[in-house]
Amino acid sequence: MTATALLRNAREPSNAPSASAAAKALRAAGALWFAAAVIGQWAFAVYVASFYGGAAISRRFERWNEVLVGGYVPGGVIGNVALGAHLLLALVITIGGPLQLVPQLRVRAPGAHRWNGRVYVATALLITLSGLYAVWTRGTAGGASMRVGISLNGVLILVCASLAWRRARAGAIASHRRWALRTFMLVSGVWFFRIGLMLWILVHGGPVGVGDDFDGPFVRAWAFGCYLFPLLLLQGFLWAEARPVARDKYLVAALLACVALATAVGIAGALLGMWLPRM
Repeated sequence: MTATALLRNAREPSNAPSASAAAKALRAAGALWFAAAVIGQWAFAVYVASFYGGAAISRRFERWNEVLVGGYVPGGVIGNVALGAHLLLALVITIGGPLQLVPQLRVRAPGAHRWNGRVYVATALLITLSGLYAVWTRGTAGGASMRVGISLNGVLILVCASLAWRRARAGAIASHRRWALRTFMLVSGVWFFRIGLMLWILVHGGPVGVGDDFDGPFVRAWAFGCYLFPLLLLQGFLWAEARPVARDKYLVAALLACVALATAVGIAGALLGMWLPRM
């Protein structure tokens, strides 16, 4: 054995505990953020079912226009059906998405994981296409920047969901996991927009940069940031996960813990300011 190999082996025992602790810290921070996200997404699902579903059951579709620009249009059958399908699928995907990322489900019920994954990807594709149709035929708050931001989000969802599906079919599980996580982040863009908006308002004590017509500088920037920032954060997590250096894992873990706290504050703001009052 060479002197270099002996030196490397001598260092491994002291390095291993630190790397193991850093990996645990990274997983714990990721789990903390995920727990906050699950609570927030399922709270959003309850709101969607209560407000939009309640209005549909009572045949008061015009109530959708209280929160949607270009929502329900009397006589606009195709657009109304597309919007209704979009809202229904949003409910399905918001409940099923977090379940797909639970490790215990993958291990103990692989069949359920696979079928939920098929439903999730198919729903992601349908919800994206119906959403794009609604945005470009009915419009949206925020003007052109919001339309472009939503459209780019939609294109990225189509790409990532398709790649996640193909990697699963090919049996490339590690690659499938990465693309599935990216799909989850992108599909959650609408949810991220809401909690990010409420976090911004809470931090600034008011709608600074939102604009009277919902087209202020913050809205224009967050129309893209609501999915690009989470995507970048996920990439940082995947990078740290693969790195052997403990310091990198601790740094990303600390960042994730801060983001988890910010996410919880944004969820509380959205729950109290937007969702509960309409339930």
